[in-house]
Amino acid sequence: MYKEEFVLEIPYGTRDFLPQEAAEKRAIETALAGTFAKWGYDEVVTPTIEYLDTLTIGNGSVLEPHMFKFFDKNNRTLALRHEMTTPIARMAASRLKNADLPLKLAYISSVYRYEQAQTGRQCEFYQAGVELMGVPNAAADAEVIALAIEGLQQSGLQNFQICLGQVAFINGVMQQVKLTAKIQSAIKYAMEKRDLVGLGNIIDDTDLPEGSKNLLKQIPLLHGQEEMLKKAYDMIVNEQSKRALDNLQEIFNLLKVYGVADYVSFDLGVIRDFGYYTGMVFEAYTPGLGFPICGGGRYDHMLSDFGNACPATGFAMGIERIMLALERQGLRKAMVEKDIYVAYQEGKASQAIEKVMELRLAGKTAELALRAQDKAAAQKDGQARKCKQLVYVE
Repeated sequence: MYKEEFVLEIPYGTRDFLPQEAAEKRAIETALAGTFAKWGYDEVVTPTIEYLDTLTIGNGSVLEPHMFKFFDKNNRTLALRHEMTTPIARMAASRLKNADLPLKLAYISSVYRYEQAQTGRQCEFYQAGVELMGVPNAAADAEVIALAIEGLQQSGLQNFQICLGQVAFINGVMQQVKLTAKIQSAIKYAMEKRDLVGLGNIIDDTDLPEGSKNLLKQIPLLHGQEEMLKKAYDMIVNEQSKRALDNLQEIFNLLKVYGVADYVSFDLGVIRDFGYYTGMVFEAYTPGLGFPICGGGRYDHMLSDFGNACPATGFAMGIERIMLALERQGLRKAMVEKDIYVAYQEGKASQAIEKVMELRLAGKTAELALRAQDKAAAQKDGQARKCKQLVYVE
C-alpha cells in the first residue's frame, strides 16, 4: 500500500498542470513569445543542467544552498539552473562572443530553486524574459521596461505597477556614510526582505552620526512619482547617487515616449535578490499578490566574469504568478475548447475517419469518437469533451 501511495506523489515544490491549467499556461507563453519576437528578440534555449561553478560565478556561495545539486560520472558538481540570466550570459560570452551587438535574446524556460513552497512560489517554476546585451545606456533600460509592460498586458493583465529603483543610488549612500562591506551587506539584505525593523536595528547598532542613520533609514521610504526624485537628490551629496537619480529620470523620460509612464513609479528601496545588479532595477506588482510578478535590471559586470566584458540589462516574469494574478482578478483565461466532435453509428467508422481527417485539413480542431454510439450519447459525450459542434456520421 505504501509503495502505491509513494509512486502517485510528486516531489516537494513541484506541481501538475491539468488540461485547463496547461492551456492557460500555454496561452500566456504564446502571447509572450510573440511579443518578444515582435520587439526583435531571438529565442534561445540553454541546458536545464549546468556546472555549479558556472551558476555561482559572480554570486559566490549565497545562492548555492538553494540549488538542486548532484554529480556527473567525473565527480564534477552539477546543478539545475536557478535563474536564466547566468546561463544566457555564459552562452553570450562563449557561443555568441563574436556576434554583432546588441544581442537581443529571449527565453521561456523552467528554473529550479529549493525554498519553502507556497502559493505562487514553487521549487520548480516557469519564467519568460529577455536579455539585452551590448548597450550601456538608458535607452536599453527603457526598452526592457517598456517590453515588460507590454508583455504583462499581452498576458491579460492591465492593473499592475512597475516599481523602479537604482542599485547605484543605495551603494553611493552607503559609501557616503563610510559603512564597512559587512554592514553594507546586512543592510542590503534587510532592504531586500523589506524588513524595516531589522534594518533600523542594524543601523542603530552602528556608530554613525544621527544624520547618517536617518538618511539610511529613509531609503526604503523613498517611493513615489517624479517629485520624489527631487527630494532624494536634495538628501545626498555623493556624485554616484546623483548620477543614479539622473539615470532614473532619463529612463522615465523615455518611458513617457513609449506611452507607459503611468505604469511606473519610483522606489529607491528596491534591491532585488541577486548580487549581480549594477544599475536600474525594477519589480512589477499587481493587486492580490504580495510578491512581484516580474523583475529585472542592469547587470554590467556578469559577462566580465565569463571573460567577455559587455553591458547588459533584462527581466524575467513568473508564468505561474501571472496565472495566479489572472485568477484572483477574475480575468478571462484561455479555454480548452475543440471545434467538432465526430461520432458515428455502427458500421460507419471508416466514413467517420475520412470526415475527421477532412475537417482537420480544413483547420478545424476535431476529435473522433473511438466507438460507435447513438446520436444522443454522441451529443452528451461531445459536450463533456468541450466540443462546440457535433458531426454525426450515419
